[in-house]
Amino acid sequence: MHKSQSSNSNARLSISNGIKLALVHDFLVNFGGAEKVTLTLAEMFPDAPIYTLLYHHKLDRLFANKKIIVSPLQFWFKTFRIPVRFLLPWMAGAVENFNFSGYDLVISSNNSFAGGIITEPETIHISYCHSPTRYLWDAYHTYVDEQRLPGWAKTIIKKLLHNLRIWDKLSAGRPSIYLANSTHVKKRIHKYYRRDAQVVYPPVDTHKIIPKKSNAGYFLVLSRLSGYKRIDRAILACNALKLPLVIIGEGEARKNLERLAGPTIEFLGWQSDQSKLEYLRNARALLFPGEEDFGIVPVEAQAAGKPVIAYGVGGARESVMDGVTGLFFDEPTTESLTIAIRRFITMEKKFDWREISQHAQKFSREKFKQDIMTIVNQQLKIKN
Repeated sequence: MHKSQSSNSNARLSISNGIKLALVHDFLVNFGGAEKVTLTLAEMFPDAPIYTLLYHHKLDRLFANKKIIVSPLQFWFKTFRIPVRFLLPWMAGAVENFNFSGYDLVISSNNSFAGGIITEPETIHISYCHSPTRYLWDAYHTYVDEQRLPGWAKTIIKKLLHNLRIWDKLSAGRPSIYLANSTHVKKRIHKYYRRDAQVVYPPVDTHKIIPKKSNAGYFLVLSRLSGYKRIDRAILACNALKLPLVIIGEGEARKNLERLAGPTIEFLGWQSDQSKLEYLRNARALLFPGEEDFGIVPVEAQAAGKPVIAYGVGGARESVMDGVTGLFFDEPTTESLTIAIRRFITMEKKFDWREISQHAQKFSREKFKQDIMTIVNQQLKIKN
């Protein structure tokens, strides 16, 4: 199978020196921030196969030239179109059955199961952790409560998640080293897994974004339309202030959000990558109303020279400089966001689009590649 060539000479050198390397990802069924990390790793190490529990053909345009190794769960997912969540009880066993015999180095990109692979004692396992599994740990109660199921079914789910939490805790001791996508996640890794982690920010294609000084006057939300993203706060704030808000994205919460929206709110649904970048470049500011582990979109907005108004917790605290590249609102309420938008309007002219764009470069794809190769070479040196 033809492999795309890497632009990273260090990666090619490691492979050409006889290093046998594999990549692992939980499941490649959608494309988001975690998948961008895996795609970047695949570009760095073009000869490395990618092990994943499930794979959807809609990602062929991105991974077509890669060797994808799937678990037996793929049969049920592909043939009978069984939703991912219904395969949950068998995922831990499936990921443990992947055979990594003979590999010198395995890099997993995970927020659920990929970090639980079993490798030989001499194999280096670098776990790039996007988050300890949210529905097993800090979002456990919220996840169970949100299931529209009868009480007896929720009891079964609680038992399943309890068993998976035990497995997750035990398997957390398997990786040789942990990498975290933010300091926020690093703290959660230590809390739930009792493991130290090194922060390596995820890759953002800042080089593809040309910053722009002017704007078209609208505020922007660019996100999957899910409840936990708290886009309702942005809608209600812009309703109250009668400000134009453009919302790009699809998701299960769209209908509920449309019912909240006033006449100044516009839903554009799915947009191409190029279209999204143009909307970012022409926005007045990005609204980022939810808590994220890191959040690539705020970095993309800053690369375009646009300020970010964000809920001041989680990864946004690391990617946005308060008063320089954006503003934070401190309370998880619509009122707090509304006050922040008013404050932004009064000081809008103080934001320097060049300084905002320059700040985003610290999260570039090339910076990610450099950091990963430094760690890979360090681990290989320790092994040898």
